Amino acid sequence: MPSFADSISNEDVALLPAARFGGRIFTVDDDRALEEACEYLSEQSVLGFDTETRPSFKAGAMNKVALLQLSTYDRCYLIRLCRVKPVQRLLSILERSDIAKIGADVAGDIRSLNRVRRFTPRGFIDLQTEVAKFGITDKSLRKMSGIVLGQRVSKAQRLSNWEAQTLTEQQQMYAATDAWICLKIYDALSASVH
Repeated sequence: MPSFADSISNEDVALLPAARFGGRIFTVDDDRALEEACEYLSEQSVLGFDTETRPSFKAGAMNKVALLQLSTYDRCYLIRLCRVKPVQRLLSILERSDIAKIGADVAGDIRSLNRVRRFTPRGFIDLQTEVAKFGITDKSLRKMSGIVLGQRVSKAQRLSNWEAQTLTEQQQMYAATDAWICLKIYDALSASVH
């Protein structure tokens, strides 16, 4: 078993080079774009997975998930659930056990998605579970990326408005990188075992 550091300080993470998704980003905010996204995504065997929700600054208040990110190595689809309904074709991707969906704190994301539309999650792999097998105790995506890849994931856009009329380039890059980096971390963990 290869050895990774079990933890990393915020100061050390800040010194690492920034990770940036280098592929094409597709913003999905109408039915036609959703159909095209599902067409492509349903043919993949592995996807990076994440969601974003507009932050609520009121105690106890929680907004519905606004964005679902599904990424391959060179394409990321930002599915704006605040603009399009999660059709059955999209849910079936989330329910297929033959498509691995890799994320961090997957249970939290699935709970949020189930508030929008119920589905039976299959094929999900949580990086927090995977890194524990290597003795890594830091479970945030930012720190897992730092430890496993030696790259920093920016969190600057996390608390931005994910329900905005249009997503800024910074929001799109942040969201795409978050989903894509999950694939990269998983690959690095898998490669270190073989």
